[in-house]
Amino acid sequence: MRSRIAVGMLSMTAMLAWSASLTAQAPVAAATPEPAKGGAASAGAKKTAPPLGVVAMVDHLVYAVPDLDTGSAQVEKLLGVKPMVGGQHPGRGTRNALVGLGPTAYLEILAPDPAQPAPKKPRSFHLDDVKSPRLVGWGAHGRNLDELVKDAGAKGIQLGALGEGGRKRPDGVELKWRFTDPDALLGGGIVPFFIDWKDSPHPAKTAPGGATLVALRAEHPDPATVQRILRVLKVDMPVARGAAPALIAVIETANGRVELR
Repeated sequence: MRSRIAVGMLSMTAMLAWSASLTAQAPVAAATPEPAKGGAASAGAKKTAPPLGVVAMVDHLVYAVPDLDTGSAQVEKLLGVKPMVGGQHPGRGTRNALVGLGPTAYLEILAPDPAQPAPKKPRSFHLDDVKSPRLVGWGAHGRNLDELVKDAGAKGIQLGALGEGGRKRPDGVELKWRFTDPDALLGGGIVPFFIDWKDSPHPAKTAPGGATLVALRAEHPDPATVQRILRVLKVDMPVARGAAPALIAVIETANGRVELR
C-alpha cells in the first residue's frame, strides 16, 4: 500500500485523546484548476517519469460524494476522464467509481449505495455527513501489515484493527484486500491507512486513464504533530498550517493541472 524512523515515544493515552480530537471534518473546498506549466497542455495523456516521494506511496485517494452519479459527472468535468463504475461494498453501504491516476494509483469516488440496506455502523470516512464532494482520506501501498500495526503501536500510533474487504467488478472479477482501519482517520484523514491487494489485480490497471497524480500535500491546524506521525510511518508529505485538516492533490490532465481538495 519498512523500516521505521525512530521517534520519541508518545503515551498511548495521550495519543488516543489526540487522535480523537483530530477527526473533525474539514470544510468543503471545491476543486480548482491550476495553470498548466510550460505552455498549453497536450491534447492527450502525457508520458511521465516514475512517481517519487509520497506520490509513489499512494494507492488511492478517497473522494467522498453524496451521490455517485452526480459526483462522477463532476469528476469527469474536472479531469476530462469519464469514471468507471467500480462496484458495491457489501455490508458497508457504499459503492464507488474509479479514475486512474497512474500505473498503481487511482481516484476512488465513494458514495452511499441506495441499493443496500443501511449498514449496522456509520459509513466510513463520515460519508453520512458529506454534503459536497471532498477528499476525505487516502490509502498507501502496504505489505506486512501486522508488523506495521505492531511497530506503529509501539510508538504510540494506533492504526486500528486490521480488516478484510472485497467487491465484485462489473465484469465479475472479485477483488479482495487487507487494510488497516480507514476509520482511524488520524490527523483528520491526512495520515493514510495502508492497503494490501494480496493476489487481486490492482484497480488502477483497469481504471480509465488520462489523468496523473503529480503531487499530494496537506494542511492542518497542528502540522508539527501530524508530521511527527507521518515520519514514524515513513510518509514524506508536506503539511502546512491551515484552519482545518485538508488533503490537496495536484492532478495532471489533458487540459492542464487541477487541484483537488
